[in-house]
Amino acid sequence: MRTVVIDGAFMTEKAVAYAYLMRRLGFPSYFGMNLDALYDQLTDPCEQTQIIIYRKKRLLESLGPYGQRILDTIQDAVRVNMNLSYAEDDV
Repeated sequence: MRTVVIDGAFMTEKAVAYAYLMRRLGFPSYFGMNLDALYDQLTDPCEQTQIIIYRKKRLLESLGPYGQRILDTIQDAVRVNMNLSYAEDDV
């Protein structure tokens, strides 16, 4: 199982957040940098992957409601893609 750690402290604005997610999750260069593209990438068949979110509070402080939408999109994808799991660990 592959584990991908996402640190909310690095997600300071939308464009930065998407670039960070793209790097950490290994998305292709054509990744659309929006919620629909995030969902599409996460629901594609993949190897078993656990996404762990650290410093969720920092992410939400920086991005506000949009940060919650990113987290909701990840959680929605987990419900569809059986190879994907999600956890939070606020340090």
